[in-house]
Amino acid sequence: MLPLAGCRSTPTIAAAGVNAQERIGDARRDLSRIPPPSKNRYMSVNSLNDWQNPSLTVQEKMISLHVLMPDSNPSDLGKGTMLRPEAARRQVLNIDPANLAEALNAIPQEAWPYGRVVAIEEAHDAPESAQPQLRRTIETAVDTLQAIGVVADEWSNNKPVGVR
Repeated sequence: MLPLAGCRSTPTIAAAGVNAQERIGDARRDLSRIPPPSKNRYMSVNSLNDWQNPSLTVQEKMISLHVLMPDSNPSDLGKGTMLRPEAARRQVLNIDPANLAEALNAIPQEAWPYGRVVAIEEAHDAPESAQPQLRRTIETAVDTLQAIGVVADEWSNNKPVGVR
């Protein structure tokens, strides 16, 4: 959570850059506790509906972060039924691209079964005129992911892009 500025003086651009670097460093350190990505676990996933790790849908000026929270009940009894539906554990958060590192860092380690990898896709309903800004936002997100040590598995139209 970002602190509220309130009556404080506005930080300089240099100070804001240092603060952003500190947040990236903190996220990288904390996320390093999650194991590296396991390709044999996520390469066989052919649909984002089946993706278990966090995923990102990038829009012009925001990112939708999709998270499947871990099941707090360790028993297999009733798992996936009406009593314990998987959909009830799915959360979608709309975040500013500048807050991506902090948002990923806040996700519990149990929500990363494939290791430090996220699926990333473009918004499907973006108008053609928004494509340049959309690509810039994706590039910013991928740069942030690289800075914090998280692999980006890029998807397009719910299918993996290129050689995975």
